[in-house]
Amino acid sequence: MSGSADLAALVEQPFELLQEIERRSRAVHAGQGAGASPDEWVGVGFRIGEEQFVASREQVREVLMLPDAVTRVPGANRWLLGIANLRGQLLPLIDVKLLLGSGRTTLRRTTRVISVNHREVPAGLVVDEVLGFRRFMDHELTNEAAETIVRCDRFLGGTYQRGDESWPVFNLFDLVESNMFLQAAAE
Repeated sequence: MSGSADLAALVEQPFELLQEIERRSRAVHAGQGAGASPDEWVGVGFRIGEEQFVASREQVREVLMLPDAVTRVPGANRWLLGIANLRGQLLPLIDVKLLLGSGRTTLRRTTRVISVNHREVPAGLVVDEVLGFRRFMDHELTNEAAETIVRCDRFLGGTYQRGDESWPVFNLFDLVESNMFLQAAAE
């Protein structure tokens, strides 16, 4: 079976529907199914201030709404907004724009938290907006450094160029492993 039309045919057979979904999930996970093609790169687009960036989807665990309850951490830098309890996991929330020295992120309806998929450094990066998945072909990648207003040049690794749009590749792992990130105590 292939396509969502085949899944619709199984709507009256819930067990078979679940089996088919599991089969497809395993095929995609094994690299056999409808994933990205070998010459395609998939990332998560987001906005810091008025600038758009893209991060590798492997570096993003999930995208979350800004939680209602955030507990401040005494003696921490202002860019560490606090700690939030998200599904039983404590996650430090970092205002990326403020961390980079480009001013505070204005909290709006579009503000999101990008949970970084790092094994050793849990972090929720607060950004102005998440723009969803972005797919690029390998030939659209240039090694030219993008001109940015947000002071993040040291965390950028190339730029995907499509028409008039530039999508600098923001390496989230480099950010959370940097000394400035790891030194959260206020001076």
